[in-house]
Amino acid sequence: MDKIDIEILKLIQSNATLPLSEISRRAGLSKTPCWNRIRRLEETGVIKKRATLLDRNLLGLPIVVFLSISVSRHSSEWATLFSDIVSKYGQITEVHRLTGSGADYMLKIVAASIESYDKFQQILINEIEFTSMSSSVSLQEMKYNVALPFDQIVVD
Repeated sequence: MDKIDIEILKLIQSNATLPLSEISRRAGLSKTPCWNRIRRLEETGVIKKRATLLDRNLLGLPIVVFLSISVSRHSSEWATLFSDIVSKYGQITEVHRLTGSGADYMLKIVAASIESYDKFQQILINEIEFTSMSSSVSLQEMKYNVALPFDQIVVD
């Protein structure tokens, strides 16, 4: 990956709907080489997919809960089952395996209300084998950014 690839990624990351002509112009390439670079970045998995960011509050999903889960079993079978369970629920928008905290996993869950979150948590309680579970409700989202920090990336 070189500086031109990084420039292309910055452009696509800031606006995935930019036309190829604009991306190539800003990156200093003609359309075909620019398109070839984008395709290569997609094929190598650097570009996973392009998405539209939605305002969850305007869609009636104002509640964000971080659910911490501790488990006693750390087998690959348990991890596979856990992954299958969390993958089937759209309310769970992120899942992280942790170290250095009291929990083993952290789930980010969006909901329409505390009541709907509570109902969903009861479903998870019945499906997931765990030793402890703790919910933290977000009172205010102070920063939300899906953009990656390009100043941290070393290029050739």
